[in-house]
Amino acid sequence: AGKRKRAALAPGKAKRPRRGPSAAEAAPAPAPAPAPQEPGNIPQEYSIPPPVSQGKWKNKERVLIFSSRGINFRTRHLMQDLRTLMPHSKADTKMDRKDQLFVINEVCEMKNCNKCIFFEAKKKEDLYMWLSNTPQGPSAKFLVQNVHTLAELKMTGNCLRGSRPLLSFDPIFDKEPHYALLKELFIQIFSTPQYHPKSQPFVDHVFTFTVTDERIWFRNYQIIEEDASLVEIGPRFVLNLIKIFQGSFGGPTLYENPHYQSPNMHRRLLRLSVAAKFREKQHVKEVQMEKKKASKVLVKEDPTEVVFETPAEEKPVEIQLVKPESKPIVKDKKKLRKFQRKKQKKLFRTE
Repeated sequence: AGKRKRAALAPGKAKRPRRGPSAAEAAPAPAPAPAPQEPGNIPQEYSIPPPVSQGKWKNKERVLIFSSRGINFRTRHLMQDLRTLMPHSKADTKMDRKDQLFVINEVCEMKNCNKCIFFEAKKKEDLYMWLSNTPQGPSAKFLVQNVHTLAELKMTGNCLRGSRPLLSFDPIFDKEPHYALLKELFIQIFSTPQYHPKSQPFVDHVFTFTVTDERIWFRNYQIIEEDASLVEIGPRFVLNLIKIFQGSFGGPTLYENPHYQSPNMHRRLLRLSVAAKFREKQHVKEVQMEKKKASKVLVKEDPTEVVFETPAEEKPVEIQLVKPESKPIVKDKKKLRKFQRKKQKKLFRTE
């Protein structure tokens, strides 16, 4: 079908310009009168909940959590767990092992962070953790041991994502000066700032820092009841303090742990103990061989040994003059019967 053609306009007539709606059309229609409510019905009221944080965010603490190259899967999961539990944290790409540590201060400045948790891996088996207040300092270096992450089955607790934790410290943190410095560093790093945009106004878990065996034991527990009953969430790890520096990732040493033993020295002592056991076994074998090779000393006969010996009775000697008949050794009974039959046949023929 052909397209329809518009009718030609008459001369002197033009198209009418479009106009907006009239005042009567633009005015909204009057709302209908509310229907009379029955005495049993209650009107529904809708209220908008207030915002989560009603205060002002004043404490602008931001923590940069990242690591060097060469970490294993357990360290990667631990780092991710800390980022999950700390809403005021930030992430960055892994740092090359060839770079110097003071470069981290520039990375924190670019990320607008004033605290840093840096995981440093060495020999693909030793894990070190740096806690630093950038860029002025101080900073502390720890050896991380006995790492367990959130994903492990033994951790049965759970907490709200982004909730603020309580920080519980051992009483020894108030007695020793270096522990007091670490306590202030832990408070500034692990505590979630109040009214942080990504945090929730709830307190449902506790970070505990306990000093045992010259090490700091970190645990995370969930508060499940009002009577303060706790269930462990994770992660868990042990921090063995190495040094505390005045600057950020370097500078003069404020404290050095006299009880610290490096992993290389620990492995060396284990190898020496195994080698000592091997040398002891070899020495015992050599002593036994020397005893065997030594000339045997003949002991003189003792005349009193034959005092209580009684001579045995002498039996008459019997001499057998006839050769005994040889018996066939046959294991199978059927063969034995065949042999006997053949023998009987031979005797019968000879008769």
